[in-house]
Amino acid sequence: MLHHQLPWYVGGPVLGLCVIALRLILNGRLGVTGAYTDVIDNARRRSVALDWRGWFFVGLLVGGAAFALIAGGPDFHGYGWLTETFHGSGQIVIALLLLAAGVLIGYGSKTAGGCTSGNGLSGTSMLSPASLVATATFFGTAIAVSFLIEAVI
Repeated sequence: MLHHQLPWYVGGPVLGLCVIALRLILNGRLGVTGAYTDVIDNARRRSVALDWRGWFFVGLLVGGAAFALIAGGPDFHGYGWLTETFHGSGQIVIALLLLAAGVLIGYGSKTAGGCTSGNGLSGTSMLSPASLVATATFFGTAIAVSFLIEAVI
């Protein structure tokens, strides 16, 4: 039986080694936004040629799908307290909120020069001041929102 995720003490060091290897071998930064952007840019040009970032994105999709198949199918139980709190037409509100959040995250990651993974893993490991500020902002916002949600619910 597959576990739902790797333990932190396995995943963290492996991810760190991937960041280091990618920097040493390809002089690249690990980040999902860059990978997604590469695929979209190639699709707009009607080109099937992908660089390493495009293949990284394809690997994320194929790996996730393969894990779901091996585990016996997707196992989605909703969004925790959001799903438990809102019913009926409230589900539409949740869908709209999640869509808006996704758009804002996409806009923010392009504005910040990368997503949380790119800034948090690669940028901070290179001591990039912009990445350090962006990552501190990500974490600070997440902490503030969690306290806000806890106060409201």
